[in-house]
Amino acid sequence: MKPHVIALPVAPAASIFGIAVPCEVFGRYREGWPEPWYDLRICAPPGPPVHVSNGFVADTGYGYDELARADTVIVPPLQEIRGEPPAELVAAVKAAHRNGARIVSLCTGAFVLAAAGLLDGRPATTHWFHAAELARRHPAVNLDPGVLYVDDGDVLTSAGTAAGIDLCLHIVRSDHGAAVANALARRLVAPAHRNGGQAQYIEAPAAGRPEAGLAPLLDWMRAHLDQPLTVATLARHASLSERTLIRQFRATTGSTPLKWLNEQRVQRARELLESGTLPIDQVGHASGLGGPANFRRHFALATGVNPSTYRRTFSSGSRPRASGPRASGPSA
Repeated sequence: MKPHVIALPVAPAASIFGIAVPCEVFGRYREGWPEPWYDLRICAPPGPPVHVSNGFVADTGYGYDELARADTVIVPPLQEIRGEPPAELVAAVKAAHRNGARIVSLCTGAFVLAAAGLLDGRPATTHWFHAAELARRHPAVNLDPGVLYVDDGDVLTSAGTAAGIDLCLHIVRSDHGAAVANALARRLVAPAHRNGGQAQYIEAPAAGRPEAGLAPLLDWMRAHLDQPLTVATLARHASLSERTLIRQFRATTGSTPLKWLNEQRVQRARELLESGTLPIDQVGHASGLGGPANFRRHFALATGVNPSTYRRTFSSGSRPRASGPRASGPSA
């Protein structure tokens, strides 16, 4: 059998981490792995060696024309997305797709796929921080900024940074089965599959100070998140009719009173889970999300993970500490 050829095109200022992930997963054979393993080829545009991020230089023996001969093309993240991606890279990716290659993007590499027209009408994702910009430039993309990766058959996209590991392991799982992917994940000291999506990592925006007259009401709502609040209760407190309250609320916050209230309660729950000072069952009541079952349901809908998983991931009291020489180990 001929090895599966993976082309990894690099561009100036490309993310060194985004390049390193596919190199570690696909470019390194480990004893006992299926044979043949992948044949990874790092490809660069013609001219002098390419300077990627952090001062590293990519000097390879393959050009972008190699993409047209690859079985899979993995586009690593772009460090700079304010302008259009390199035209020669976009053209090479488009040609590779026409030739039947599986096309993969990691993080902001999705901007290259979108510029090539490969994401039009397709589900896709990218780093949550850049999702709005991708949606603005390419409205035909069915963008989901809440997931870690999207597999749409011949086109796959991942969210930011570490989600590239998730997608690369998913590709190994698709090509060689779960046992191989799980063994590789253990060698990388990475989860074979992560629960939830990007929603658990997205920073909640700081609450602005609305210029309209709802500021006192919003402050009061934040101070009473643990109490049952209805639209009628809020209207009475603001001395408004319910219809007027809903209209002013939408004009001021862009949301409905109950949706805004639920978002604030989820944010309060996140803060309490991260601080680690309250038992999880009490966090639901303290944040206004109710008993354990109701709390788990609302929190999972908002973040993609249950409260226990979120606390293990983000609690300051549960972060592991390095301990001298044991913090390092042999290369895997």
